[in-house]
Amino acid sequence: MIVAGCDVGSLTAKAVIMNDGEILASAVTRAGTKPKESAERVLDIALTMAGLRRDDIQYAVGTGYGKDQIPFVNQSESEISCHAKGAWWRMPSARMVIDIGGQDAKAIKMDENGAIVRYVYNDKCASGTGRFLEVMAEALGVPLEDMGSLSEASTEKLTISNQCVIFAETEVVSLINERKKPQDIARALHKALASRVASLAKSIGVTEDIVMTGGVAKNSGVFKALSEGLGLPVKSLPDMDPQINGALGAALIAGEKMKK
Repeated sequence: MIVAGCDVGSLTAKAVIMNDGEILASAVTRAGTKPKESAERVLDIALTMAGLRRDDIQYAVGTGYGKDQIPFVNQSESEISCHAKGAWWRMPSARMVIDIGGQDAKAIKMDENGAIVRYVYNDKCASGTGRFLEVMAEALGVPLEDMGSLSEASTEKLTISNQCVIFAETEVVSLINERKKPQDIARALHKALASRVASLAKSIGVTEDIVMTGGVAKNSGVFKALSEGLGLPVKSLPDMDPQINGALGAALIAGEKMKK
């Protein structure tokens, strides 16, 4: 029973292929301007990794920003449902998922059976998203993937008072002109982003275990800052790329549809 899940976001496309509850392959690639092409490209990568063809997939579910433009899926599901499903399947003790993607952030509260209790979503402002860090990394002249390790070398506590991307960028430039160290600015930026996301999560009631997913979950600095902002430890899903969680949930839903 081979099924697939495809999550096309604003910045990346993800695909997961499963067989009887086992992950056969997963792939992540940069999304282009056309969700259809991004979806087909990432699925083909995953199929090659699994040694399969498209005809081998018996059911596919799509999710994410471009879910309605994925041509090969049998149905589409909300990101909320897919992220909750993927996180609970990988970590049944999880009661909250915080997903920070390129253009949005979401917090999802679940019960002991993985059912969604409450959720909150932010896709109206870039603060609290991966785009915020992307812009700030450019302002600092630092590769985005190095921001986490850079912040770990911080020795001075700085504060970024503006959460708006435009004003925060201006504030970063001012700190650079004041000859503040990049590692200290990076740490302040992580704290600012985490503060925004923590407020989002607290609005629906924070409870353990908390897992963080999405591309920003690869940033150790944000991970640490979010734990501090919530006052509770934030965990990562074991043995899994945090970016594929939505696609994983979509594949799990596809498997459930096949069983029915």
